Amino acid sequence: MSSVTPVVGIACDRRMIGDHAFHMVGEKYIAAVRDGAGALPFLIPVLDPPITPAELLPHLDGLLFTGSISNVAPSRYGGHEPRDPKLLDEARDAVTLPLMRVAASAGLPMFSICRGFQELNVAFGGTLHQHLSEIDGFEDHSVGDRKRSLERQYGPVHDVIVTPGGVLDSLLGMDRFPVNSLHSQGIDRLAPPLRKEATAPDGAIEAVSMADAKAFLLGVQWHPEWRHWENPVSKAMFAAFGDAVREHAKTRRGATG
Repeated sequence: MSSVTPVVGIACDRRMIGDHAFHMVGEKYIAAVRDGAGALPFLIPVLDPPITPAELLPHLDGLLFTGSISNVAPSRYGGHEPRDPKLLDEARDAVTLPLMRVAASAGLPMFSICRGFQELNVAFGGTLHQHLSEIDGFEDHSVGDRKRSLERQYGPVHDVIVTPGGVLDSLLGMDRFPVNSLHSQGIDRLAPPLRKEATAPDGAIEAVSMADAKAFLLGVQWHPEWRHWENPVSKAMFAAFGDAVREHAKTRRGATG
C-alpha cells in the first residue's frame, strides 16, 4: 500500500430492524475495498434528506456501489409497480443515483456490483427487467435452489463473453471466464453513455463501462467481492480500481495541500 491511502465511499442500504432504521453494508464489500483495492472504506449513510454529492466528493477518491437484497425503484426508470414493495430501498436510490452522475462528471473512479450495476444503468437513463427469467430467451440468473449453501450460491454458474476492445479485454486479456450469478433483475435498455463489456451466453448484459469516462468506471452483474483473493479476475479488477483511486488520492491531496 502506498503512503497515500485513498478513501472509497460505499453507499449503505437502509433496513428496518424492528422499529429502527439501520444503515448497513455487507462486510465482504468493506473487506474487498480494504484488502483488494488497498483503500480506506468510508460508509455513506442514506439519510433523509440525503447527504449531497457536493458534501461527499471532496472527501473521497472512489466509490463502490454494492449488491443488495433490495432493487432500484421502478419509478426511477418508468417501470411497472413492483410485485413486492418491501424489496425497495428508495433512501439508497435517492443517494446513489445522483451521486453516480456527479462522480462520473467529476472523474471519480467507480466500481459497481450487482444492484450497483443496475443503479449505474438507471442513473444514466437505462431501464431494467424486473424478472429476467420471465423474458423469452433469458435463463434464470437467480440463486434458485442454491440457497442452502454459500459455497453453491457463490460458485461459478456460467461464463461471460468479453467484448473485444473494452476495459475488461484490456485488463484481463481473456475472451471469456466463469462467474457466479445471484440476480433476478437485469438490464433491459442499456443507458446511452454505457457500453457492453461482457454478456452471458443467453445475451444478458453482465458488465458495462462508459466510453468517455474520465477515470476507472466499471459495472459488473456478478459478485467479484466474494473471496476476491482466490479469483484472478476479481483480483485484477479490484487492483485496477485501487490503482485508480490511488491516482485520484494523489491529485486530491496535492490540490488540498
